[in-house]
Amino acid sequence: MGHSYTSLKYHIVFATKYRTPLIPTEYEAALYAHIGGIIWNKKGRMLEINGMQDHIHILASIPAARSVATMVAAIKANASHYGKELTQNPEFSWQSGYAAFTVSESQVPRVRRYIQRQKEHHATRSYELEISALFQRHSIEGAELFVKAKPEDPEQTSS
Repeated sequence: MGHSYTSLKYHIVFATKYRTPLIPTEYEAALYAHIGGIIWNKKGRMLEINGMQDHIHILASIPAARSVATMVAAIKANASHYGKELTQNPEFSWQSGYAAFTVSESQVPRVRRYIQRQKEHHATRSYELEISALFQRHSIEGAELFVKAKPEDPEQTSS
């Protein structure tokens, strides 16, 4: 096969199990660096990461040979194990599912700023409104199901 060149960037969002605040501020940097290492080991590049105690946003470049689903599964599985150790919380895990949106090169600076400003952004806007707006902007239905996070909902439990 000849040379193949790609530039595939994704804005990825996923939450902690039941959106419980499982990411204490003092552990964010270590968790985010670990996630960057996971992405790097899978031949991707983390361009930006930030979030809140109950969810994270990642802007990453993912190689064409890896599906977004495979990359997110690796991130969540490895970060879940690391999160348990880091926070000394055996309950640390991620909600099932994720949202991923393609990002064109011209929009990378805007998405980076958006991710960098998560704390500021969430001072005035809930996670539910944020996800609804992202889903609407990308013409995806189902935001209300994605943000549903009740313990009795078996679809929302996964590491």
